[in-house]
Amino acid sequence: MYASSTTLVGSSLCLAAFVAGIATFPSPPAGTSLAPQADALEGAWAAHEYILATGPRHPVRGRIMFTSGEWQVLFFVMDGDEPKRGSGEGGRYTFDGETLTFEHLHHLSIGRTMAGLPASPLAMTAREGDGPLEPTGVEIDGDELRLLFPSGNSMSFIRIGG
Repeated sequence: MYASSTTLVGSSLCLAAFVAGIATFPSPPAGTSLAPQADALEGAWAAHEYILATGPRHPVRGRIMFTSGEWQVLFFVMDGDEPKRGSGEGGRYTFDGETLTFEHLHHLSIGRTMAGLPASPLAMTAREGDGPLEPTGVEIDGDELRLLFPSGNSMSFIRIGG
């Protein structure tokens, strides 16, 4: 059980770093529709690489999935074969072809220190109503997806299902 708990804690660390900056994003105005305007994102994508604005690059394992207006992600930032940070989160989204706006309704994260990333404590949030919004740049090139976060960090994915 110790190994499983360690893996879960290490995996959750990545989520904390990923969502640490979203608390300041505003909630959507009442009555705002969060249905996507394009379906280019719909499907499942395998996480590939987490690239920090400061230069370090880390391999990532996991998935992000988009359905009609809903998203879920589970990913682990790796150090060799060991997960050091992890995140599981989801909510609603809009996409106008250039900007993907995540609405964060729930998340779980934790992270150990690794190159370019400080440790982050276990964090859990579960919302039933409006959540903070995170406008994110998007680059799609065939079956490759790159999310450009407001922090300057980015994460790449490869399409595995539509």
